[in-house]
Amino acid sequence: MSKVYLSAKLPEVATEKLSENGLDVSTFAGEGLISHDELLKAVADIDFLITPLSTKVDKAIIDAAPKLKLIANFGAGFNNIDTAYAKEKGIPVTNTPAVSTNAVAEVTIGLILALSHRIVEGDQKMRHEGFPGWAPLYFLGHKIAGKTLGIVGLGNIGSDVARKANGLGMNVQYYKPNQLSDPEERSMKVTYKSFDDLVKTSDYITINAPQTPENHHQFNADVFKAMKKTASIVNVGRGPIIDEAALLDALKSGEIAGAALDVYEHEPEVDDGFKTLKNVILTPHVGNATVEARDAMATIVADNVMAGDKGNKIKFIVNK
Repeated sequence: MSKVYLSAKLPEVATEKLSENGLDVSTFAGEGLISHDELLKAVADIDFLITPLSTKVDKAIIDAAPKLKLIANFGAGFNNIDTAYAKEKGIPVTNTPAVSTNAVAEVTIGLILALSHRIVEGDQKMRHEGFPGWAPLYFLGHKIAGKTLGIVGLGNIGSDVARKANGLGMNVQYYKPNQLSDPEERSMKVTYKSFDDLVKTSDYITINAPQTPENHHQFNADVFKAMKKTASIVNVGRGPIIDEAALLDALKSGEIAGAALDVYEHEPEVDDGFKTLKNVILTPHVGNATVEARDAMATIVADNVMAGDKGNKIKFIVNK
């Protein structure tokens, strides 16, 4: 009987599927995230590892699992895994793409709306200060209809953000390394901009890109200086794409108007400086945190493990 180790508790659909198909399933039962040392011990005799993107699977972990046949990452990203070394060892690494697209796009739009209408700030005011009464100039925000949204990264999620933003009357422009064809741009109602032009002309910028070596600290002090003083930035991609020290300086000095962060440069750590600012919204990496998305992700990892156990085709391999 093949052994499967889950380094975090997953939706029941995954464990039920795996157990029903005759696999020996065990799950990390400790508090918080599994430590590196705990994972080293747990993988010694397993055949399959299912792990969330919050868990680092490095060379040491891979070497500690001589029977390992597959690493199924629970998440669209996979920068937590040494995929190159896994490939050297003949171990496929998979992810769970696409199924969280709508959830992350909805959160992206929600954060834009929350920033523009000061929804979180208003909630805090009601809880701690109270409401002095309606007045014509009291607690004004901004409409988003007619504003320009700049999307960095126009993959599945970025494309869905564009569709939703168009429905709200926003003007959508995008930057990605490879420009879409003219018919694609017209069908999606988006305009291509160079990165520099997008930064200078957008009222809202959303980061919907995966993390790569090339985009580490893509948003730095110079970029924040180039943005409109009235502009806000939303990051639901990966934390290290933003130089958070530079962002904090830009927010404090008024170089930009606001920020909403769902991912963090040193996740799960969050710089305390952001917590004191009223023009910042902080959420705990909830981009795809819906029952529907997580169940779909759980189904993918379980199906891939079962396929690997039976010698069938595995989907979504990221280190071919």
